[in-house]
Amino acid sequence: MAKASIGDQELALLHYLAEHENATVGEVAAGFGEARDLARSTVLTMMERLRAKGYLKRHHVEGVYRYNTATRPNEALNNAVGQFVEKTLSGSLSPFVAWMSQKGEVSDSELAELEALVSQLQSRRKES
Repeated sequence: MAKASIGDQELALLHYLAEHENATVGEVAAGFGEARDLARSTVLTMMERLRAKGYLKRHHVEGVYRYNTATRPNEALNNAVGQFVEKTLSGSLSPFVAWMSQKGEVSDSELAELEALVSQLQSRRKES
């Protein structure tokens, strides 16, 4: 079953927590929230939403909850992209590829990564 989609701010928070495992809400509010002018209550709400969506888990340790990622941030990003393609693009990658070709700012490393992905797709099709 696919996990619920997350927004940009939630994805940024998930990346922060991946680098700061076992953090309390207060620690995240200080390290992540203050830089973004977010109140502690807002950070707590975001963390609890991510937990409800299955992206975070928490453990009660010495009187406080400590939060850890339940998934890798890349998994959340892949899920968000997949939902965008399915919902917004009706499952078609063509509009996305057309946008990329018109963007004109694809680096050599990004192009190499795309070529490798296309090669993987072709290999899978040959195996089927």
